[in-house]
Amino acid sequence: MKKLIFLLLVALLSACNSNKSGQNLGLNNLGYFETQGVNVLVYSNLFTGGFNDEKTAGIELIHHGVRTSQGGAVRLSNTPEQWDLVPEIPVRTVDTLANTIEATLRYGDYDFDSRVVVMAKGTGVEISVYLDEPVPAALEGSAGFNLEFLPSEYWGKTYLMDGRFNRFPRYVVGNTVTRPNSEKPKQFKGYVTSDDRGTDRFIDPLPLETGRTILLAPDDPERLVKITSHDVDLSLFDGRVLAQNGWFVVRSLLPTGKTGKVLTWTIEPNAISGWTREPNIGFSQVGYVPSQQKISVIELDKNDKPLAKASIYKVDEEGNASKVFSGKIEPWGDYYKYNYVKFDFSSVNTPGVYYIQYGDFKTNNFLIENTVYDKITDATSDIWIPIHMNHMFVNEAYRVWHGEPFRDGYLQAPPNTDHFDLHGQGPTTDTKYRGLEHIPGLNIGGFFDAGDFDIETGSNIGVVQNFVQTWEYFKPLRDQTFVDQQQRYVDLHRPDGTPDVLQFIEHGAMQLVAQAEILGHMAQTLSNSILDNYHHLGDAASITDGLPYNPNLGPYEVARDGRSSGVKDDMWAFTSRNPSLDLRAATMFASVSRALNGYNDDLSARALEQSKRLLKEATELLANQSQTGRGGVAANMPTNLQLYITTGEQQYLDKFLELLWPALENNVSGNILTAIHAIPHMDASFKEKLRPYVLKYKEYIDELEKDNPYGVPIGLGNWAGSGSVVSFGTTICFVNTHFPDIIDANHVFKATNWLFGCHPYHNYSLVAAVGAARPKAVFYGNNRADFSFIPGNVAPGILFRQPDHFENYDEWPFLWGQNEGTIGGNTSYLIFGSAFKNTMSGL
Repeated sequence: MKKLIFLLLVALLSACNSNKSGQNLGLNNLGYFETQGVNVLVYSNLFTGGFNDEKTAGIELIHHGVRTSQGGAVRLSNTPEQWDLVPEIPVRTVDTLANTIEATLRYGDYDFDSRVVVMAKGTGVEISVYLDEPVPAALEGSAGFNLEFLPSEYWGKTYLMDGRFNRFPRYVVGNTVTRPNSEKPKQFKGYVTSDDRGTDRFIDPLPLETGRTILLAPDDPERLVKITSHDVDLSLFDGRVLAQNGWFVVRSLLPTGKTGKVLTWTIEPNAISGWTREPNIGFSQVGYVPSQQKISVIELDKNDKPLAKASIYKVDEEGNASKVFSGKIEPWGDYYKYNYVKFDFSSVNTPGVYYIQYGDFKTNNFLIENTVYDKITDATSDIWIPIHMNHMFVNEAYRVWHGEPFRDGYLQAPPNTDHFDLHGQGPTTDTKYRGLEHIPGLNIGGFFDAGDFDIETGSNIGVVQNFVQTWEYFKPLRDQTFVDQQQRYVDLHRPDGTPDVLQFIEHGAMQLVAQAEILGHMAQTLSNSILDNYHHLGDAASITDGLPYNPNLGPYEVARDGRSSGVKDDMWAFTSRNPSLDLRAATMFASVSRALNGYNDDLSARALEQSKRLLKEATELLANQSQTGRGGVAANMPTNLQLYITTGEQQYLDKFLELLWPALENNVSGNILTAIHAIPHMDASFKEKLRPYVLKYKEYIDELEKDNPYGVPIGLGNWAGSGSVVSFGTTICFVNTHFPDIIDANHVFKATNWLFGCHPYHNYSLVAAVGAARPKAVFYGNNRADFSFIPGNVAPGILFRQPDHFENYDEWPFLWGQNEGTIGGNTSYLIFGSAFKNTMSGL
């Protein structure tokens, strides 16, 4: 039997070696190790702690174009979760002569420092951990060196530990133990990610395998990695035991009582000889109207020589394909990691089914047809938005998306409380309610923020404003949703005789007006009080037990009358006053009062009353503070415009004009849309005074053509940039309406091309279920644990990782910076889609 295993191992390794490059890794001028097909990044992206994704940092491996491994660092648990402690990295040194990268890692909570030195060694790297002082007693048996591997790239594949064969599981399987909470390392800011149900014990995963050498995916040359530990055992864990977003973890415990070099690993990622990344042929998965410009942007490996031509094939009614166009490839140049060329096939304008052929590579099919854009927002308005209506039971045919959440309402957040979702309650409540006192009347209306179930007030303000603008500019009469506020019931695909957008305005306004009236100002957020139900995956109605918390009851005890419980799961209202947020609300309330006039006159009048009050109070508060507050000027400008439009009072117009022109001078691309919205309510001289700023905006558009091959604003932060592209497209539509001689409407197709497939990394549509040939398959929604999507969701999209890597996982939903759609982003897409279709009608 041992001989058979040996022969199988030799056969696997021989097959891999036939695909193996002999080229050594070396440091490049961007400060990471590189050979063709393998990039090893060493703290190019740093851990941040708490709210941010922590699967995008540490020592990382980009393996044949895909970031398959990350998190390489000294960590304090077998399978770290998002809110576990992460090391600060105060020092990072790249030594090109020694071919090393060295970093200092520090855990301030434990006064524990280590040094990690990564050295190129042949076709791999050697990782060494150094300690000047032994592992602190509190971390003995906890501190270790971890490296994590992306489950979706490894499940179903084999691995060998010291020659023993096994297979990575598709779904989490493995053994665990429980240990006393006193043995659990601290978590970020003292947060606790799990509910021990009164046991005072935590779950600790046991390893799937242990040994000195592990070979990952010998059956897949693109994913083959060999790790050897020279000092201590390696263990393989499945991080999905504790959290669905966990990765496979290879880990070695740091030895106790030792200093100096205490651990050494050799990591050898396989590099396929002669490998080049396949061309990413960008195009609109939705298709094209016959008259529009049609340009494919093709992303190429820098070692891939561009071809001279590409072709368009048409598929006839019998399924036969024939070449109908061949055109030149035009170079654009390098943009970060890759080289870009363009293929213009605008002359192909006969309706039909087509695909692009570039060398040996062809795309899936797409349509050229006058109606391809007609339904691009239907999934968003018919499905995604109503599913995110809070405090309602939401049904779709045989499926219940969620029951009525938060029947137990909201408690006042206690003073001096920091929140894990970047909020905080100040030294007072700023309301008439005491800490943990029940606030009646807040569990009404509003929208879930994103893949979680809180009400972010700032987002909801923007959302209602988006609905109002969609209604006032385009009057969409689409009615596919049944909404009954008395029953608190929503049913999808069931018309009820009222335009859906009008009902969405009402639903959002009910929550926000309630905040203003009950609290006296706008809350920061209505959110989870405990981390355990913040990361809840499942029915929103099951986040809490539906019973107000009763401090006189024991933990998990229910009162005899069944009306309260001792479960600390209630949602909290964070109510520290922010005058700038109040100003934004005043803007929104002014527009809501117009939209609801004649539909819900009572809510319309209450919204206008709160708009005037909040504008007066917030302006006085900001003046007393001698500061503008967060976005003070930018918020005050549209507030005064909306109040002028609603009331016609001169004072609001005067203030708007006073603020507008300096804002345009400071940031024309960020403020031109507000100015454009004012044109219908101003005299002719206003439009002429605006013309020079529109010319400046055209210069901005022209600069984007030089900045990147897609000609759109590409975000380079921790949240990908689809929102900027949507805003860009919306602005072009509105500016073109009033200044068609300056802003060409065809620029808007850059935005649709990006959203529907013409972007870096892959060519999938970033809008769920839109672009039937190949939309993204998985999103970070509240059903992300099912590796699925909610139709109409717009992904943040293509995330940039330092120093030169773009990515968007479509087999792993759990990175919110690339895959989490938000209520703000999706309603911005709704207004963009409406404006775009309106612009299309004039072309």
